[in-house]
Amino acid sequence: MSKHECAVVMAYTSVCMLKGEDFDIFHRYVEKLMERPVWTHELPALADEIKRRAEHDFIELCMCAKEETT
Repeated sequence: MSKHECAVVMAYTSVCMLKGEDFDIFHRYVEKLMERPVWTHELPALADEIKRRAEHDFIELCMCAKEETT
């Protein structure tokens, strides 16, 4: 799974998948979804709207999932 894909899952589920320097990938994705700059302290209040806006990307990600091979 790519870090962008982790950001999509994180936006839809609110489960933290990126931290440290990688959190910026999620933050940029959220700002793209919201079409405006977003302060990190706003994230909890925007969680429902972020999920709503990320739903299409999340479903597309799930539909494109590949079978795991070992």
